[in-house]
Amino acid sequence: MTMAAAIEDRTADADGWSKASRIAAIDIIHDLAAAEGIWRKLEGAQTSFTPYQRFDFLGSWQRQVGEREGLVPFIVIAYDAERRPLLLLPLALRHAYSARCASFMGGKHSTFNMALFDRDFAASATQADLEGLMAAIAQRSEADVLTLHQQPVRWRDLPNPLALLPHQPSANDCPLLVMEPGAQPAALVSNSFRRRLKGKERKLQSLPGYRSHVASSEADITRLLDWFFRVKPLRMAEQKLPNVFADPGIEDFVRSACTAPLANGRHAIDIHALECDEEVIAIFAGVADGHRFSMMFNTYTMSANSKYSPGLILMRDIIDHYAGQGYRALDLGIGSDDYKRLFCKDDEPIFDSFIPLSQRGKLAAGVMSGVNRTKRLVKHNPALLEMAQKLRSAFS
Repeated sequence: MTMAAAIEDRTADADGWSKASRIAAIDIIHDLAAAEGIWRKLEGAQTSFTPYQRFDFLGSWQRQVGEREGLVPFIVIAYDAERRPLLLLPLALRHAYSARCASFMGGKHSTFNMALFDRDFAASATQADLEGLMAAIAQRSEADVLTLHQQPVRWRDLPNPLALLPHQPSANDCPLLVMEPGAQPAALVSNSFRRRLKGKERKLQSLPGYRSHVASSEADITRLLDWFFRVKPLRMAEQKLPNVFADPGIEDFVRSACTAPLANGRHAIDIHALECDEEVIAIFAGVADGHRFSMMFNTYTMSANSKYSPGLILMRDIIDHYAGQGYRALDLGIGSDDYKRLFCKDDEPIFDSFIPLSQRGKLAAGVMSGVNRTKRLVKHNPALLEMAQKLRSAFS
């Protein structure tokens, strides 16, 4: 059964949609605690997922942010005929465009979104498998449309099966640094750029206690976050940007994820810091999974030390740190800010999907798809982007 047929015929039984698909059954769970066991089991198995889909990351987000926004967990777990889990889709339900929209948990704080996939399923999934999944979700009549933003086409060595569904390019790009195994430092950050940064860093190296490190103790993490939540609003005001970290629950989510320990000694969000005895000079925080570091948020000092480009110096240190650990990629988050292009020369292909599950969902999906295409057009047209920025400044 195709997705269109699923929408037209909501009474078809499970046998109808599962014949051509390896997905024999699904559960839709609305309670984090009820999903936690199988979610963590999938994380520990041979599974394909990004570090933004860890339970410790999304669980913190849903409890601190999602619940405050009235979002209800909509966690889809699909099984084969032997009741083995093939995938877990970590979604949350909201009302928008007069429809019940199921979107990835994590909101704007998750750079990449995808399901947790069994590796064998991810490697061999077919369009029939995915259409079967969509038809099964549609039959439950609990959501009208799946609104799935910022999905990678591949993750590590496997394709993302959700790319088999209808999709379109995301509104924004994600700058990417590919790190070849054993690459020389100059292949990652050029020697000329390193010399420029070294010249600036000499000024900072004279400061007592100057150091670059990854925060490991809870006391260090708390101290760095206390500083971040004082300084970031000042930096955003300076740039005439809204302080997204002031939204309800965001600070609680960040603090919770930064202190959530992982089995390997890291945290759900890791904090890299450049500091001296007198002050914190810069921080970059992001998620890591042994293969890739993905930056989430950063800021730097308001003091005179800011003129020595501490953020760029710390970024160089972070690249060298993860290259030394055999990482294969690093990204600096969505958006093509100038500083990102100093380090990241490629782009991660990412896509959005608006999948209707009902007649009402068809209308909502059409509107959301159109809005998304318009956003991309503006972002990739310098004249339109400048006009949009002027309008935002005029009304801010």
